[in-house]
Amino acid sequence: MDMAVDAAVIKQHLIDPEICIRCNTCEATCPVGAITHDDNNYVVRADVCNGCMACISPCPTGSIDNWRTMPLARAYSIEEQLTWEELPPELTPDELAADGLAPSTGDAAQPSAPAAAVEPGTQVFRSAQYGATVPPWSAAHPYTNLFPPRSPTTATVVGNFNCTEAGFESETHHVVLDFGSMPFPVLEGQSIGIIPPGTDALGKAHHARQYSVASPRNGERPGYNNLALTVKRVTTDHDGNPVRGIASNYICDLKVGDQVQVVGPFGSSFLMPNHPRSHIVMICTGTGSAPMRAMTEWRRRLRNSGKFEGGKLMLFFGARTQQELPYFGPLQNLPKDFIDINLAFSRTAGQPKRYVQDLMRERAADLAALLRDDSSHFYVCGLKSMEEGVVIALRDIASEAGLDWDTVGAALQREGRLHLETY
Repeated sequence: MDMAVDAAVIKQHLIDPEICIRCNTCEATCPVGAITHDDNNYVVRADVCNGCMACISPCPTGSIDNWRTMPLARAYSIEEQLTWEELPPELTPDELAADGLAPSTGDAAQPSAPAAAVEPGTQVFRSAQYGATVPPWSAAHPYTNLFPPRSPTTATVVGNFNCTEAGFESETHHVVLDFGSMPFPVLEGQSIGIIPPGTDALGKAHHARQYSVASPRNGERPGYNNLALTVKRVTTDHDGNPVRGIASNYICDLKVGDQVQVVGPFGSSFLMPNHPRSHIVMICTGTGSAPMRAMTEWRRRLRNSGKFEGGKLMLFFGARTQQELPYFGPLQNLPKDFIDINLAFSRTAGQPKRYVQDLMRERAADLAALLRDDSSHFYVCGLKSMEEGVVIALRDIASEAGLDWDTVGAALQREGRLHLETY
């Protein structure tokens, strides 16, 4: 696409705060670190963004795809952007002319400064580059953004229970929402947004929080217009300091009969293949198990119908302890010839720390065979800190099996067969 030819004029990349659901996908995807955020907004640094467009396709809402033709000297600072409640209007031709400038006709952003260079000879491994932004070829068609943040719909709570072992400080809830007669179709791998009631410390209405759907396409209860979520009650931050997560505690405390405001659904690429002989490898931690539960349950229902010849299912699931692992009990009841389950616990007393990538290396022979098979699909969901280790493990397994990772990794990304959804 054409680039702006006048370096004094840029098409500044901006994020629409009215549509953004603060899911962190854009910041996690950006290869040059141009996107940052605070408690209010996600914003783009004009002096770092190089217009690579890597963040556009993964954004579930389209809020990332906004541009403003601006004199470089007047580019919006991140400090300004962090205060916005809505996007500013485009500058008019008269306003641009007042600066002695003509608007650019280019479609892409003209970077105002190059991204920081990498030292010569430095090898940088960026796991995000292997994440697909397209769905598998056989995936069902998803519906997205049926209910945007400005026009949420209402769902009724019909179930809410702790799906981790009772009596422990860390708890995760399985919450079922029913939409009645309001159309809200979802597929395995999609997500929704929940809007907590009330306002923040500044008196602003709370933004929607994103949660992956944990139930299959025909509902948590088959044949009903409902879905399930897997929500961890947040009581500490990443440093262990006490904090009360606004949305997570609101959802975990919901009672049957309560009504919630819902936006979405979101997601058009992290979708499971429909082809029956497709192999699915699921790698997750904590509540990243939600989409994996949805995929597993859909395959289980198809299998039980007696009309389905499915490919292999492998699950690598990590948590700090067995007691904190969601759905531990139900997992044990799944037939061994249906799903190959591998569990990693990093905080079991008296035991060495084990992570999902450690289990993957132990199963290198099986994973190498799946990496050779074009019918294999890989899904990674959970904490951002796991992503690089998982992709490096796949790279090493491929290399040790005599496969060229650059070729394999590029094919997985291009064909929608390696999906990364971390936060």
